[in-house]
Amino acid sequence: MTVPAGGRGTTTVAPRAVRRIAERAAAEALPDGGSVLRGSAGVRGTSARISVGVRLPYPVRADEAARRIRERAVARTAALTGLSVPRAEVRVDALSAGTPAPVVPEAVEVAPGPDGGLPGPRIRAERRVPAAVLAAVGAVACGLLLADVVAVRFGGAPAGWRTAVLDWAATHGPADAAVRIGGAVAAVAGAWLLGCALLPGLRRRLRMAAPGPGVRAALDRKAAARILRERALGVPGVVRARVTVRRRRAGVRAGVGYGDPAEVRAEAVRVLDAALLELGLARPPALRVRVRRETGRADAAEDGVSGGPGGPGGPASLRDGGEA
Repeated sequence: MTVPAGGRGTTTVAPRAVRRIAERAAAEALPDGGSVLRGSAGVRGTSARISVGVRLPYPVRADEAARRIRERAVARTAALTGLSVPRAEVRVDALSAGTPAPVVPEAVEVAPGPDGGLPGPRIRAERRVPAAVLAAVGAVACGLLLADVVAVRFGGAPAGWRTAVLDWAATHGPADAAVRIGGAVAAVAGAWLLGCALLPGLRRRLRMAAPGPGVRAALDRKAAARILRERALGVPGVVRARVTVRRRRAGVRAGVGYGDPAEVRAEAVRVLDAALLELGLARPPALRVRVRRETGRADAAEDGVSGGPGGPGGPASLRDGGEA
């Protein structure tokens, strides 16, 4: 007796199994010193969506490593589960420094990507909390209203809360303070929801040049600041460095322990310019480097020059506010 294909049963791959396969596949493509931190997966019908967070060794080209990990995870997950993987995300959540004092490389030129170095599509925030809150409020309100309408349809009395709301609305007009306050709250909530729907968010991430068609890449500001700080500390003469990275500007404050502050700043600018190119950003931020003598000698200002309009920063310090 031959059983029809529809009656032979089905095979279901649990999201937990898909997640484990994606994590293992990502680990196979990691460079030496990298590790998989966490992953997630969702299954709907015959398709799966996977997301993997990884730690990469420093220094490494994050965009190229993420592309290899993504391709490996998609191929292995599709081959081992039989599911299509239309969407896969790879997040570089951390960097691990192999050596305490990195070697300062020479300035290099980064070749443009397949799309000419243009920025890839903007990665948009998922905003799960606002979506979950809105869905929960809407589901509760619609459920209560539907239950009351069904009860009235079958001969029951309308719910007390609905009659109370109708009576209150009939006796209060737009001039009442309560109505104005409620309207203002509703307007603010509506503007907030529109902002969540239209604005991309994730302002803490910097867009990277598209490594390939259909690939989106971004670098966290803290990771970029850590890379620049490690490079700045590798410059001879720099004993302390503080780096802040914003969307349009990267600020570096370096403490000079020995050597001519002007020469140290020039070398730091060269090294940090090369580091910004190696980050693979679509629009590298403008670099601003300031140096300051760390010793307490009163004649420290005589050991260098100031490139900013304000001159030396004090009798025992030297500041350079010029921009690179």
